[in-house]
Amino acid sequence: MSQTTNCVPATSFLAATWRKSRHSNPRGDCVELAELVGGKIAVRNSRHPSGPVLIFARSEMAAFIQSAEGGKFDETTGTLIHKR
Repeated sequence: MSQTTNCVPATSFLAATWRKSRHSNPRGDCVELAELVGGKIAVRNSRHPSGPVLIFARSEMAAFIQSAEGGKFDETTGTLIHKR
């Protein structure tokens, strides 16, 4: 696994284009992603856009999303699971 940088200030990414799922909660309780120069993926909480940002390699983010879609984390979320 490549090195992951954690808790980078969001102000470091002012030019980033942040995206969230179209299925997101309209109140803003969402995870947002931004593609960074060099192929890294930034992740932040939409309720705290100036808060800390987590940075992952594209391969790490792809593995996480694939695992989530495959139900690997279902037991950790309990009744919060929302199936499409």
